[in-house]
Amino acid sequence: MEGRRDRKKRQTREQIRASALELFTSHGYRNTTIAAIAEHADVATRTVTLHFPSKEDLLFADDPFDPRSLAARLDTRPGPVLDVVGEWMRDTMHALDERDADQGRKPGETWSLRVKRATLIAEDEDLRGRGRAGYYELERLIAAAIGEDMGLAPDALAPRLTAYTVVGGLRELYMTHEAHHPDTTTEELLPLVDRVLGFARAGLAELTAGPPPARGVPRRARLRSGPEA
Repeated sequence: MEGRRDRKKRQTREQIRASALELFTSHGYRNTTIAAIAEHADVATRTVTLHFPSKEDLLFADDPFDPRSLAARLDTRPGPVLDVVGEWMRDTMHALDERDADQGRKPGETWSLRVKRATLIAEDEDLRGRGRAGYYELERLIAAAIGEDMGLAPDALAPRLTAYTVVGGLRELYMTHEAHHPDTTTEELLPLVDRVLGFARAGLAELTAGPPPARGVPRRARLRSGPEA
């Protein structure tokens, strides 16, 4: 159970992050100072830097979709990799809903904040670079697990392209019309997650279906002809 001191620390951290996101959105990431964030959050400037040593950390620290949590799921996976990724997404999204409810937030408030965060990252070259580094770790984990299940090297085309599709598709959810609605809820986003994973499954099946027929020769005819003597 969370103690009073830890709860106060978490609340201060979340207050600072919420203030920063509000100011980043209204004034721009580059134009917002740490001092302005501290004033808006009603804390000392040093309190901000103790919780978030750099301004970028205000956007990237404590990401609930952490590669380490996915790695733990994949290490003990009971089924196909993409099914495990889907379960990880659903469980994490529901956990965020529970946290919102505990803190008295409106349903969907977390997703509204994450859409703002994603927009800020997309608009800044340096932030995009740091975001890409985090996405790469997720891609690496998914590709390695798919390769292991299929007896392929993790850097083979099928695992790599499937992992890139999954992470890229899930990342793009924040930029879709559906996610930009202010009242979007987890239950409305989960079908989109399933569609991304379904698209990735179809692509993986196509990539591993075997070599295409020779140009101009129907696959069925090539199979009937058999190997040349």
